[in-house]
Amino acid sequence: MRKGTFSCIDGHTCGNPVRLITSGHPNLRGDSMSEKRQHFMAEYDWIRQALMFEPRGHDMMSGSFIYPPTTPDGDASILFVETSGCLPMCGHGTIGTVTFALEHGLIQPKQQEQLKLDTPAGRVDVNYRMVNGKVEWVKLFNVPAFLAYQNIEIEVPELGLLSVDISYGGNFYIIVEPQECFPGIDKWNASEILKFSPIVRQIVNQQLTCIHPLDATVKGASHVLWTGQPKQQNSSAANAVFYGDKAIDRSPCGTGTSARMAQLFAKGQLQVGQEFVHESYIGSQFVGCIEGVTEVATKAAILPSIRGWSKVTGTSNITVDDDDPYAFGFQVI
Repeated sequence: MRKGTFSCIDGHTCGNPVRLITSGHPNLRGDSMSEKRQHFMAEYDWIRQALMFEPRGHDMMSGSFIYPPTTPDGDASILFVETSGCLPMCGHGTIGTVTFALEHGLIQPKQQEQLKLDTPAGRVDVNYRMVNGKVEWVKLFNVPAFLAYQNIEIEVPELGLLSVDISYGGNFYIIVEPQECFPGIDKWNASEILKFSPIVRQIVNQQLTCIHPLDATVKGASHVLWTGQPKQQNSSAANAVFYGDKAIDRSPCGTGTSARMAQLFAKGQLQVGQEFVHESYIGSQFVGCIEGVTEVATKAAILPSIRGWSKVTGTSNITVDDDDPYAFGFQVI
């Protein structure tokens, strides 16, 4: 039988939801969070579906579980769940999870205003500022990001020929910049992004193989990052990230910002130490920076950082009982 009650802290990071699940954790096998992620997907994906999909969630829902660290010097581990699956890494989810956990005493840092987190994608270090019991901001130092493919041409029905790049920032992103048949997100509405994104993703994944060279379980181009002119004068760039089946990220997207910086660095358009203010589809901002350079299996890569904020909106106890015909959620596509 698959049932249980899950306590949750709900909130958002720069507009995109985060649901930190604080009870009901399945006991996962594995020495690393990558291995534990595989176990969760194989045996416990019903928990993700129940808590992320309708009627307990919605198409944009994103969440996480906190686990003990898998490394000797770690403070905690994070398992990410959302409508699109069990992600290797989630930037806005990390910022929200850290904020909610610290404000509710769920993580006890070994060093003040610093955390070492184990994620399925690898080690993510965090700095934060906490004042009067509230976390003002979180800065995460993400896993190495790199440009995987450049100037890939695809033919999109009803749209035409698109040139795209594929970049990794914790997930693989298809990056679409303004061109002849795509004027930019400032000229498109949300329905157009939702219409063409799954088509672009399908074509790219049919044409290319995206597999992380150090972890073969991290595979597939899962997100589409459309770019365009920002709304705010102090923004360096703007984006609309599509994920799942019909979701547009309300935040500037942490792993997407990492992937975007890796792409711009590879093209000589962003330098080490240069601030990169990335704007979301609703106008909220993350502040990114290339902290250094490295290699991933001989491929040039960057060490990205992302700074953002989160707010708690409430708490809940969610019941899942398999005698409910909609116990494990549904989507209306």
